[in-house]
Amino acid sequence: MKIVVLVKQVPDSGAERNLRADDNTVDRASANNVINEMDEYAIEEALRLQEAHGGEVTVLTMGPDRATESIRKALSMGPDAAVHVLDDALAGTDALGTSKVLAAAISELAPDLVISGAESTDARGQVMPHMLAERLGFAALTGARKLTVEGSRLTVERQTEEGYEVVTAATPAIVSVWDTINEPRYPSFKGIMAAKKKPVATKSLADLGVAADQVGWAGAATTVLSHSKRPARSAGQKVADSGEGGVALVDYLSSEKFV
Repeated sequence: MKIVVLVKQVPDSGAERNLRADDNTVDRASANNVINEMDEYAIEEALRLQEAHGGEVTVLTMGPDRATESIRKALSMGPDAAVHVLDDALAGTDALGTSKVLAAAISELAPDLVISGAESTDARGQVMPHMLAERLGFAALTGARKLTVEGSRLTVERQTEEGYEVVTAATPAIVSVWDTINEPRYPSFKGIMAAKKKPVATKSLADLGVAADQVGWAGAATTVLSHSKRPARSAGQKVADSGEGGVALVDYLSSEKFV
């Protein structure tokens, strides 16, 4: 089985994240950038499938030069190779443009299965797997908490607020996973050293046959016009209970239309 895992480098979710004042995009230069947390679960699931069924696992990333750090981290977990889509014209690309570029790269790799995290911690859009499935003509099995492969048949337990749904499809397909699906392995020292020698192919827009005016600022279908910090949390309202605390609570809940 040939598996492609989508990996995105994002600002560390444990630190404060900001937008740039000049173009209203995420300020990545001043942040500690790491692999998107959900993508580590996607890598782990791909490696488990490889161990069970054989084949190869390739990491696919679109991003600037510094994304190489996350590529090597991903490779240290065990994948065989990586593809890095790198082009200055990609700056300012929105989700629609990103899906066009990634779809072109995936088409070249011709995988049986694409695995991604269910969402990225910087955008949290949850749209990329669906966009890619539409562009590629793949089945989309999203929000998986469990994935089973039998030959060319895939079965996932799709996590919902009420429980889960069982969904099946044939390959080629794209599966997005939640952090309930497994526990990612820690890279070993051997894996870290081996990652330095694994092949990383760099692809430009020209290599993928994507015109520069279809991505970046020129090709973006969405634009952030302005942004501001969310207001500081207020101290709240305290009620001293002198025998009428219950009444005061009901009055407050009623005023806020909770009851």
